[in-house]
Amino acid sequence: MTDNDQLPDPRGAIKDPDEWVTGDEPPTAAQESYLHTLAREAGEEVPDDLTKAEASRRIDELQEETGRGR
Repeated sequence: MTDNDQLPDPRGAIKDPDEWVTGDEPPTAAQESYLHTLAREAGEEVPDDLTKAEASRRIDELQEETGRGR
């Protein structure tokens, strides 16, 4: 297999949440649900006023804390 034959990364492009065009919008329903699940497992509270980008960063932190995800 040559470099030109490589398949694209199935995870897609990973972009820093600070660079998201929609990062200042409210979190998606999926983010809210997963964030609350992770927070419950970690014994943490979720602030009500998070942006989509902040929710993404918090999810990453809680995944590390709980051992979920990556």
